[in-house]
Amino acid sequence: MSNRSWAAAAFLILAGPVPAMAGPVLHQFRTVAISPDGRHVAAIEQDDLPSDTAPPLSLVIHDLAGGAVTVGLPCQAGPDCTVSAPSWSPDGSRLSFLIQHDQAGTAEIDQVAAAGGPARRLLSFDGPLEALRTGPDGRLAVLATQAARKRVGRTEAAAALTGEVGTSTDEQRIAIVDGAALRFVSPADFYVYEFDWRPDGGFVGTAAHGDGDSNWWIARLYAFGADGSQALLFAPGPREQLANPVVSPDGGTVAFIGGWMSDEGSTGGDAYLLPLRRPGAQPTNLTPGSHATVTAIDWRCGDGLTGVALAGDRVSVARLDRPSPPLWSGNRSLSSGGWNLSLSCSRHAAASVSQSFTAAPEIVAGPIGAWHAITRANAGLASPVIARSVTWKSDAYIVQGWLLTPADAPGGAPRPMVVLVHGGPESAATPAFPTAYGTLRALAAQGWDVFEPNYRGSYGQGEAFAAASIQDLGGGDWRDVLGGVDAAERAAPADAPIDDRRLGIMGGSYGGYMTMWAVTQTRRFRAGVSDAGVSDWLSIEGEAPQAGSDEVNFGGSVYDDDRPYLRASPITHMRGVDTPVLIAVGERDAECPMPQSQEFYTAMTALHVPTSFVVYAGEGHALRLQADRDDLGRRTVAWFRRWFAAP
Repeated sequence: MSNRSWAAAAFLILAGPVPAMAGPVLHQFRTVAISPDGRHVAAIEQDDLPSDTAPPLSLVIHDLAGGAVTVGLPCQAGPDCTVSAPSWSPDGSRLSFLIQHDQAGTAEIDQVAAAGGPARRLLSFDGPLEALRTGPDGRLAVLATQAARKRVGRTEAAAALTGEVGTSTDEQRIAIVDGAALRFVSPADFYVYEFDWRPDGGFVGTAAHGDGDSNWWIARLYAFGADGSQALLFAPGPREQLANPVVSPDGGTVAFIGGWMSDEGSTGGDAYLLPLRRPGAQPTNLTPGSHATVTAIDWRCGDGLTGVALAGDRVSVARLDRPSPPLWSGNRSLSSGGWNLSLSCSRHAAASVSQSFTAAPEIVAGPIGAWHAITRANAGLASPVIARSVTWKSDAYIVQGWLLTPADAPGGAPRPMVVLVHGGPESAATPAFPTAYGTLRALAAQGWDVFEPNYRGSYGQGEAFAAASIQDLGGGDWRDVLGGVDAAERAAPADAPIDDRRLGIMGGSYGGYMTMWAVTQTRRFRAGVSDAGVSDWLSIEGEAPQAGSDEVNFGGSVYDDDRPYLRASPITHMRGVDTPVLIAVGERDAECPMPQSQEFYTAMTALHVPTSFVVYAGEGHALRLQADRDDLGRRTVAWFRRWFAAP
């Protein structure tokens, strides 16, 4: 596998056999966008109910006084009518958005007035659309992939390998809405990942040549003209990826986040500024040596550049282009959409979804630091867990994690604990209210504690910590996890101790790798569950589309020296393993291909270690079908129950 994050990470949710919550159903806010005049907040919302692909069920326009109208969509909300990317006109009078029709492989751009009412279609497109953006002059631009062979993104199921391979690739390009059609402006041989408008009608974006699933880790920063021209602005070094380019209102500067990031979409690093009017200029690091990770930046949150950052167990919002105290700091997650901590900003106000392990999500809006809840969709919902932030010393680092105890568990008898290792490794476990069908609620319902360590490689302690896993996979990060288990046991209440004889470990993607690695390094765990893991860093170089991207992680090419790859591979340390492991993977996983799990299963079987291997037909790195998520959830709980009960 590559330096890219494994999965959807802490973000890959395993559904569990959890009964529906008593009382109101959890209401989720997937994306929020505040209008430029600060008067309205558009939100893509969904009730937490079983659903294939978990599509948003509604597009709602809220005002800051608590009023709301639901937009009438031109199609019936469901798996073939997925709403995304709300984008306001400069005067706040109109809202544009995307609708994907997965079954047909088409998409459309629609528009509605700020007061609500039925939406009208602006255009239809043969292929997926992503990241709708409104320019300063009101024109719309979007990332478009003509006649795509698969869903956009490497966590989606890979296209079937048939015929002559490598002769064509999907091309995601910047396109401007021109009447009822799209006009492509970025070249056909560039795959564009992210972009922003320039005041002159051009764009700045991150892009790379070739297959978009393979080359995000080497993307560069480019200027694209509305006339089809392009110019290289900045080429990062091999230990840095680029994300979130945003152009200043005067068009003179672009800011971006740079750092060691293992996954497209899982953003974290330092904030940089690059002048656009000085050819050959180099970017300036605004946060060098910081012990926090910047996860989002925006020029629209007031004067200057504003950033959202994670520092240990706290989230902060601060001005980045000049020294200043935080505008807000707290122990709640803030997200305006996607995986990252972020805000949606206007000159007058900001909006986000605020939640924690114990506080259900609501939309908050208003001036930064003085915002208020404008929804009460989840009032009265009780969390199934009590959360404790835990810190411990590991080598030269102070590491942080979360101990989550069942809220209604009786005291007295020691309880099992499951260590839930997030993906990445460049990601983080952050406070999020347990969903009805997610892993955390499923495990807590059994009366088990859950421990989520933010081991080295994670976000939340700056770039040095995030990059500390380089050339040390399965080393310091593994010591952090083991030390965290001890710290969690010490932090548990005296009347509700953790049973050290009944510990489990599980995770998806890099968390799946760490589970495989754990059972080859210790007999401390009674059972493990590995979802979409990596067992063999050597063979994955010939299986995954990002072959070669691990040269940084292992200090060179596998074709020059395979020893570092083998040292970190669970498959080369199997002798002596006796911990039962449930292994699961999607049949068409491109990120951590199915043969990785098959290798581990074959070795476990040859060594007569109890194991179970499940392959989900047609699925990619993230399971899309509710039936598959439910099945894995049931198997996960049953597997731990079986081995926790065994003598």
